Amino acid sequence: MDYSKMGSTKAKEMIQGKRVTVVGYLKSALDIAAECAEANGTEQPCTMIVRTKHWNIPDFYAWGVHISKLYLNRFAELLIHKPGEGFLLSLLATTLTPLIFSKFAESYYSIPMKKYDMVPDHSLFEALVTCSVATAPKDHYKRLEEGSIVLKKSKTFTFCKEGVFLEGESSPMKTDIVIFGTGYKGDEKINDMFKSKYFRSIAAGSTSTTVPLYRECIHPKIPQLAVLGYSQSLANLYTTELRAKWLTNFMDGGFRLPSIEAMQKDVLEWEKFVKCYSIGYFRRSCIGILNIWYNDQLCKDMGCNPRRKKGFLAELFEVYGPGDYANLHPK
Repeated sequence: MDYSKMGSTKAKEMIQGKRVTVVGYLKSALDIAAECAEANGTEQPCTMIVRTKHWNIPDFYAWGVHISKLYLNRFAELLIHKPGEGFLLSLLATTLTPLIFSKFAESYYSIPMKKYDMVPDHSLFEALVTCSVATAPKDHYKRLEEGSIVLKKSKTFTFCKEGVFLEGESSPMKTDIVIFGTGYKGDEKINDMFKSKYFRSIAAGSTSTTVPLYRECIHPKIPQLAVLGYSQSLANLYTTELRAKWLTNFMDGGFRLPSIEAMQKDVLEWEKFVKCYSIGYFRRSCIGILNIWYNDQLCKDMGCNPRRKKGFLAELFEVYGPGDYANLHPK
């Protein structure tokens, strides 16, 4: 079922009055479950099979503080080891650990999650690094409370005549419709673009590495190929737009790419960073927690000033967002 058509009358009619099971517990799964709960209420609750617990936060405020102030400014990025940084900055990042900020936010967000035993084993900081955090739809926890959404934890499941059989359950869970809200594997989509066996074998790298894209865009060993939109951030649209400006400036002769060896070295440094902080989701190549640092690299390549604020304190403590790059004009 195409989720983009879930708003149509036909789609709602299809799930209305049915016993629906949604597999997954990130953004797409949460949104689909909300649609089902709205259509069927508590008479036919929507069941969610949760294989991996994720940080699903109700909003962006923790104890009244917007979490962008904890993570999305230059001071916050000082606390994080960055790809290829020198010894002194690395030592500073070790000393000024970001865990304090994470524990502050976790103490708030975990309150509604503890009730349903849905607090993840990994930290919120790790989730932000790998973009494995979602904003729960409004009234998600209220729907859990009223029973229009039911959570079932199970690492594996199988189909049976009655519906779905969960690991550890003695009887099957009766289901009319099963919807996979598990997303998709973007790295496989990159591989599938090619007919060449060689390019297919190197395009996305192996499953034990990050996808080898310089600046999360250019593959060092595949000429005339650029990939936009694979690497995620906490605000994908403006990150992709900035990356498109960088690519356009390169194609217009604004700067030259480094050597293949230099690009490969840069890719390996990024891989070390992601694996250092990730929880096994390093293939996502998320730039969320180093968004400013990443944008700095693009700005420097294009000959633009990466410092987008007015004044030292503003540069250090104010939140960076799309508006800071709205008037970015490559030289």
